[in-house]
Amino acid sequence: MNTTEIKELTCIICPMGCRLEAQCETLADGTLSVTSVTGNTCPRGAKYAAAELTHPERTVTSTVVLADGRYRRLPVITSGPIPKEKIFDVMKEIRAAHVTAPVEIRQVIIENVCGLGVDIIASRSI
Repeated sequence: MNTTEIKELTCIICPMGCRLEAQCETLADGTLSVTSVTGNTCPRGAKYAAAELTHPERTVTSTVVLADGRYRRLPVITSGPIPKEKIFDVMKEIRAAHVTAPVEIRQVIIENVCGLGVDIIASRSI
């Protein structure tokens, strides 16, 4: 039997911060389906709510150990969003990484991190 509920969230796509209400239906197989979204001032809000409730993703920023550079750590970022449930796995690989200067911005530090099809790249040159 399907159940319906309202979920409230704040859109983070733009600075407006629209207060969204998403009507969701839990299907017999346990998956969540977003049937409608209200409160958004643009179509991006509805798209954000559906994605956030059914398959949330995040961009990860961190640092890796840097040798022979002006600083001891190099700031890095994922080249694209990753599934939210994989953040700790990605962070484990980032913590294990070590690089040697010089490093150029957008240089790949970890290729295809955790097999997700996303790279860890340098977010500045050092």
